[in-house]
Amino acid sequence: RETRQARGARRRGARSQERREPMEPAPAKGKPQGRLLVSTSLDAKDELEERLERCVGIVTSLTSGLSEREANDALTAHVCKGAQQHEEVCLGLFTLLLTEPPQAQRCYRDLTLVNRDGMNVVLMKINQILMEKFLKLQDVCRTQLVWLVRELVKSGVLGADGVLMTLMKQIAGGDISSKNLWLAENVLDILVDQREWVLKSGMLIAMSVYTYLRLIVDHHGSPPLLALRQKEVDFCIGLLREKFMDCFIIGRDLVRLLQNVARIPEMELLWRDLLHNPQTLSPQFTGVLQLLSSRTSRKFLACRLTPDMETKLLFMTSRVRFGQQKRYQDWFQRQYLSTADSQSLRCDLIRYICGVVHPSNEVLSSDILPRWAIIGWLLTTCTSNVAASNAKLALFYDWLFFNPEKDSIMNIEPAILVMHHSMKPHPAITATLLDFMCRIIPNFYPPLEANVRQGIFNSLTFIMEKRVLAHLAPLFDNPKLDRELRSMLRERFPEFCNSPSPPAEVKMEESVTLEMDNHVLEKEDGCYDNTEATFSDDEEELNNKGKKREFRFHPIKEAIIDEPADITPFVDQLDETLREKVLQLQKESDTEMQCEVMQEIVDLILEEDFDSEQMSTLASCLAELFKGHFRGDVLPEEITEESLEESVCKPVCLVFRNLCQMQEDNSGFSVLLDMLAELYQKQPKIGYHLLYYLKASKAAMGKMSLYESFAQATALGDLHTCLMMDMKACQEDDVRLLCYLTPSIYSEFPDETLRSGELLNMIVAVIDSTQLQELMCHVMMGNLVMFRKDSVLNILIQSLDWETFEQYSTWQLFLAHSIPLETIIPILQHLKYKEHPEALSCLLLQLRREKPTEEMVKMVLSRPCHPEDQFTTSILRHWAVKHDDTLGEHIKALLIKNNSLPRKRQSLRSSSSKLAQLTLEQILEHLDNLRLNLMNTKHNFFTQTPILQALQHVQASCDEAHKMRFSDLFSLAEEFEDSSKPPKSRRKAPVASSLRSRKGVAPPASNEEESASSSASVCARVWLGVCQSEHGCSCVSSALPYCQSNCVTLLYSMYMGVYICFFR
Repeated sequence: RETRQARGARRRGARSQERREPMEPAPAKGKPQGRLLVSTSLDAKDELEERLERCVGIVTSLTSGLSEREANDALTAHVCKGAQQHEEVCLGLFTLLLTEPPQAQRCYRDLTLVNRDGMNVVLMKINQILMEKFLKLQDVCRTQLVWLVRELVKSGVLGADGVLMTLMKQIAGGDISSKNLWLAENVLDILVDQREWVLKSGMLIAMSVYTYLRLIVDHHGSPPLLALRQKEVDFCIGLLREKFMDCFIIGRDLVRLLQNVARIPEMELLWRDLLHNPQTLSPQFTGVLQLLSSRTSRKFLACRLTPDMETKLLFMTSRVRFGQQKRYQDWFQRQYLSTADSQSLRCDLIRYICGVVHPSNEVLSSDILPRWAIIGWLLTTCTSNVAASNAKLALFYDWLFFNPEKDSIMNIEPAILVMHHSMKPHPAITATLLDFMCRIIPNFYPPLEANVRQGIFNSLTFIMEKRVLAHLAPLFDNPKLDRELRSMLRERFPEFCNSPSPPAEVKMEESVTLEMDNHVLEKEDGCYDNTEATFSDDEEELNNKGKKREFRFHPIKEAIIDEPADITPFVDQLDETLREKVLQLQKESDTEMQCEVMQEIVDLILEEDFDSEQMSTLASCLAELFKGHFRGDVLPEEITEESLEESVCKPVCLVFRNLCQMQEDNSGFSVLLDMLAELYQKQPKIGYHLLYYLKASKAAMGKMSLYESFAQATALGDLHTCLMMDMKACQEDDVRLLCYLTPSIYSEFPDETLRSGELLNMIVAVIDSTQLQELMCHVMMGNLVMFRKDSVLNILIQSLDWETFEQYSTWQLFLAHSIPLETIIPILQHLKYKEHPEALSCLLLQLRREKPTEEMVKMVLSRPCHPEDQFTTSILRHWAVKHDDTLGEHIKALLIKNNSLPRKRQSLRSSSSKLAQLTLEQILEHLDNLRLNLMNTKHNFFTQTPILQALQHVQASCDEAHKMRFSDLFSLAEEFEDSSKPPKSRRKAPVASSLRSRKGVAPPASNEEESASSSASVCARVWLGVCQSEHGCSCVSSALPYCQSNCVTLLYSMYMGVYICFFR
């Protein structure tokens, strides 16, 4: 025994030392753990970082111990093996470049030599890191990433401009921290040093001017900041004077940014020229009114929010319920709006919310946090008068020159709703906004006072036409406003200050309640004319006379306006021949003639002397000319071969057709792909139109793989990302087309569609019951596969968070496939009866059709037992009726298997696992519920021999608490005698004698010893199964529980040939 104890102590000491050693060098919490990303000791390993480290390991193993030439040969040979090896080597070199600065030059050189896709893999990974991981990058890696972008720009890599614009997006406004200033200065240095390269991209020019005009405002005070500001001023002035028409595409927000910096001496000269000498900037520029009349594109408004800000803001406007927003707003304010310098950021946020965040009708009609509530909160957080004035100007900026034919109601809606909803809880906000709206008319720019007045008048008229507010008099002539303001409003807007007479069919005592700031407010009479307002659906019609009318908010449907194509800013930049063709294309109205002209333009592009620098400008022209082709439904109402061919006879399809007719090794193939990629940047709908052409056109039969080449040629550079974005755009525009494309998308791109539920969620979120049935028919006819065995379980688990109809649709589509139910049965461990009724009901109906297997029964029994959860009892009852023999055998096996596990080990396992583990107690609870359910029926499930054998087996070994708790269940087996076991008289004497004879143990010397011996042998015979039953025990009653609870120990002792009596 001492020897065993000594060995055990040594082993414990060794294990203790092993546990201590790796803990000693562990860094403190918050210190960097990985080479690429900053993490704490509590963070899980990042998947992207793990993958990149594996790629580093591959590169290192290939080049270890080799000279530079040999290493390059080894890398080249490995790359040639296939696309996967090419990607591994490129990403390995890319990661080494980021994490090992001394090797950066060599790694970049090797990268340029071995890559076979124009750095596409690297560009894609840089974009991913910039959008998702930039804030977590180690400082060294961040420095190296900027260095790499600089090298890519120097090398003129195609797509580097997109990466540089993504990097610029990471420069936060209202932030003068050292890291942010370092990034701003380094990106500016790249733009200045590579000026000639910058001038080739009109979008990069506009984006960089917009970015740095905005940043100039933040950089003031200390000498370092003033030095940076001077560089920014010189850079912006140079581009604005040299490439003004490229900057013109920014739109009216260019004037807003210039207005903020107009007092800087160098900027003041430019500002005067803009106002008084516009021709000095560009012959095509007629004046500031031309610029103010142009709506700013969403991409510019979005570029001044970092990806993290944008994600948080979009989360609040799409997921947070109204009334529960305070904690999210507090977090956002602590993170981004807590410093004095962050005052300027509020303008960026308000412009983004007005111009970019346009919720769908579904969101607008739900209880999701509305845009006006966020803007109202931002206005209340302004702590300086200048910041408050700029924030109000940002809110009303689209009002000043609003044109109903060009501008969107969604851009002006937040301002009017902020004023309307703030009238009761925060009248001061409404008053200051109305006052600003009145005073901005004469003060914005006196020469354009009439235009500003007309713009605001147009805005208010359009608001009433679209029924955002039915009448403005309750807002403009409200008693809560002071007399001077009400008088000014009557003077400026007399048309909107007359109180309307209430409609005859609406009773005056009826009221509508509006929720704001967690209070229920009473609505003022006449604020909404509910009988006439029809924002989207007519669901609020009076059902029965005499019933009180139900008022609901209805979202606005944005009208489609046919705007004339304006290619003036771009067409003059084309060479003469191309310009003539583009102008001819603009003049033609006949589709056939347009197609002929478009073919001539394609032929010009394919000529060897075509100037590729004009590609972006030509794409801008075509996007503007073809914008009408991307409106309305693409798919014909009646789908026939003739109608499909007719639907793809559009000028833009000429590019698709030429691509299909070319071989991929043709030089013109890559040129046309570049053309499409440029067009895709201007018009994202081109992606799903290409997919439609490849499916619908006879000329494109079997050419669906062409889309993959297109995706790799785009700035995204990734098939999965590009495909998901295009299908999302298709979902938003045309659900019929989405369903039409679905079979082809799933069959042609299985790796991109079947590995996650992203596309499936898009589909089930918008389809109706008819379209669901059509998809199910496609599945059953073999035309569509939406699930496969290796990923179906994960997709179904993802679907548990979807809406009810989406989940039911998903399960219907799954059941249309011939996938065995055993594949997804583990999902039962994730389902809670109150949270997942959709999945449980679908599974219940499917299990009802199945013959139970042991795995099925195990998963069903592993569900926690709850009085309200009838799932397990209901399916067990069905199986007990239909498959009683099979179910009985499976339950017997599970009972015996779980009964043989030590109790402590079993409880530890079940408590430490996140998923439910099957325990003996669970099985007994479910069986007891089944017993109660079958009690008053004629079913004899519990009279089966396997069930009774298992119950006897469990009863003999369980503790007294379980015996008492499940006494009714165990009583079923009391009278059962197992005929398969031999009579006890044949075994009783030999067992005792043989045990004694093995070790030469003498018989007990007294009656007490005989009694204890008899008791022990009884326990042994029960565990060994050598007797049927023992009634009465000769050991004292107080010792009986002790005897039974130690039967396992006694059994082990008997197997070792040692007879021990526990009561000697």
